[in-house]
Parts: sequence; C-alpha cells; structure tokens
Amino acid sequence: MADKTRDSTLPAEPKEPVEYSEVPEQSAEEYIETLVKRARQASGQLATLSTSVKNRALSAMADALEERSEPILAANEQDLDAFGAAPERKAMADRLRLSPSRISEMADGIREVAKLADPLGETPKMWIRPNGMQVGRVRVPIGVIGIIYESRPNVTADSAALCLKSGNACVLRGGSEAIHSNRAIAAALSEAAEKSGIPSGAIGFITRADREAVPIFLKQDRYVDLIIPRGGESLMRTVAEHSTIPVLKHDAGVCHIYVDDDADAAMADRIALNAKVQRPSTCNAMETLLVHHGIARTWLAGFVEKLSAAKVEVRGCPKTCQLSSLAKPAADDDYGKEFLDLTLAVKVVKNIDEALEHIARYGSHHTEAIVTGNYQKAMRFLREVDASAVLVNASTRLNDGYQFGLGAEIGISTSRIHARGPMGLQELTCSKFVVLGSGQIRE
Repeated sequence: MADKTRDSTLPAEPKEPVEYSEVPEQSAEEYIETLVKRARQASGQLATLSTSVKNRALSAMADALEERSEPILAANEQDLDAFGAAPERKAMADRLRLSPSRISEMADGIREVAKLADPLGETPKMWIRPNGMQVGRVRVPIGVIGIIYESRPNVTADSAALCLKSGNACVLRGGSEAIHSNRAIAAALSEAAEKSGIPSGAIGFITRADREAVPIFLKQDRYVDLIIPRGGESLMRTVAEHSTIPVLKHDAGVCHIYVDDDADAAMADRIALNAKVQRPSTCNAMETLLVHHGIARTWLAGFVEKLSAAKVEVRGCPKTCQLSSLAKPAADDDYGKEFLDLTLAVKVVKNIDEALEHIARYGSHHTEAIVTGNYQKAMRFLREVDASAVLVNASTRLNDGYQFGLGAEIGISTSRIHARGPMGLQELTCSKFVVLGSGQIRE
C-alpha cells in the first residue's frame, strides 16, 4: 500500500471485448451520472456514521477479500491473459498480477486502516470573540472523491478503505487492463460494507472500460468534490485537461539527491544506492544525482562502480565521464527526465548554489534530498528547496505515508492547495467553522 508505482501510458484496452451486467440501453452519460448521484446521496449518511460502524465495515471488507480469493484470482487470470506476455510489458504485468499472498496483504492493509484514529470531529482549537461567541474549526469529510488509476488492483482496496474511514464516498475508475480484477474486488468490498451498515453507493466502481467514461466522469462537478489520479504522465495530463473538478495530483517524480562535500562517504553510498535501486519504477526513486566537485574526485568513481554492479546505466556530465569510464555521456534532456528504470543522470556541481539552481530548474517538486554533515547547509537546503518532501541524510524512497507514520496513503500530492505530500486520512478531510453563541447578532 505504501509504494505508488507509476506507468507512462494511459490504461491499455483489453484484447477481447468485456461483457458487463449494466442495462445495455444506458448511455455512458446516464451510467456515470447514476453512479455519482448514488455516491452523493450516500456521502451525507456516511459522514455521520460512528467510528465503530466504519471499523466493523472495514473488518468485514477485509474478510470478504480473503473469502472470495478464488473468484478474484480467476478474474485476475482473465486480465493477465488479455494483457499478454510481451517482454516489454513484464513490469506492468507484475503489478497487475494477484496471488493469494497479495490478496492477504490487501486485506491486512484494510485492517490497518481500521486501527487508525478517526480524523472526523477533531476540533484543534476554539476561541472566544469579544461578543462572547465561541468560534472553532471541526474536521469533516470532503464528500465524494473520484479516483482514477492504472494497473495495480490493490489500489481499489486501498482507496475504498481510506475513503470510508475518512467518511467520504468514493467512485473508482481503474485501468481497463485490470477491469475483471477490479470489478471482483469492488463487488466484494461494497457488498461487505453495505451488509455492515454502510449506505449503498458509498463505494462506487466504474465498470465500463471504454475511454469515453473518463472525460464524462471528470465533468461531474455537481456530484464529485475531488479527483485523485494515480498513474503515469499521460493519465495526469488527461485528467488535468478534462476535469472541471478540483484535482490533487503529482506530476513527474524527478527526484534529486545532492551529495555535498561535507557528506559521509559511506552514508552517501547507502542512501543514494537505495534511492535508485530499491524500487526504480516508483515516483519517489532518485532520477538525478548531483555531486559536489570536492567529493567527486574521491567518491564518485567508486559509487558508479556500485551502480554498475546493480545494473544501473549511468549517464553523466563530462566531469563524471572523466572520473569513470563506466558512465555514458548524458544528453541534455536526461536532466529533468523521469526514467522509472535502472537509469540515472549524474552531474558534478561546483557547490550547493549550483545544486539548488539545478533542482529549481529540473525538479518536479516531488522529493529532494541532501547528504551532508554540515548543519548550515542542511538547513539552507530545507528552506530553499521547493518540494512536497525535503530530506536530510535520508533516501527519497522514504517519502511515503506509511514511512512518515500516517498509517496509509492514497497518493502523493505536489499540488499547493489543501494537501501536499503523502495523503493520509487527515488529507482526505477538510474543515468547517462552528460557532457557539448565546443570542449574538451583528451590529
């Protein structure tokens, strides 16, 4: 549930037509509008449910996934057969594939959400005005959240659980390459939730695989309050261009690590290697390494050897190539590129000023890190770098809701409105003002 792997294309269409149980004469517009209206109606009831009812429903949802593992796995086999086994699609097929252990992990993830504190009803502060009335803010659900995503069927379970616990109705639209898997998972979750007292329509799933459903969905601003896309650059662009609903998203994850001349060499090895190699296809993996020229002469060549041993292709600036014959010359557009693979751009810089300038020019405001033993430089890096998360002496791979102690996340936002960084339960809420008076009027 923690990693948010990103694909570079819109969801692929299945090889064979998919049969659905919806009324055939319904147009796409009628179908989507019916779904979001039900979600809007459910959201009002869901917002007032007690924590115990929501937790009981989450427990039932987790159990339902495990009890229905066989039909879910059978549906997943349909998706895998349609997706194909081309070598270049191997990584995406792995993200699509379910197994008994992966279904158990999904169920355990839902149970973990049930253990989290309910954010609703929190009133951080109240104050008294001169006329005697009390004013405060209380945390409430956003309402109806639409989530559009690719590849990984576990996102269906993660999203439904997080939205339910935070009091939001959700309408989910997974990629067409996982349509059978997602339908089976969504059906198990919604049926279990409704039997536990959750209003019908609170967990909605768009079962139509045709692409026209997405632009129609993105125009439902009368009923949907927020859209969260999870996927590759093409999906993000499509959502941003078509949506009349507010969108919380992140663009490309072009993440940097700057190794300062005051860095501990062994620490730099460990952090930078983890950031690139541990899971290179994720949005918080390092894509560019910046190295102070003062440490480059003694550290960089050895580190490139370690990268090469880990099958990383290094594309370096002229200085990098001079220091290591294992590095290939970098093209101009390698800086600022999200490789999502075992490829790394490397640049030797004069000082922290040049590193900051490079990050400001090429970064995507996602995750940036510095490795240094100098407190002043570390604090300057924290102040001046503009990103959803800025780290000192830690891997970029740690920008994650679970790693930050949020318990779970629905995605990482680089937007500047409402939420930024990993989005946990609190980020799926907003606040309203409450006033306690004793007859006050405005003079």
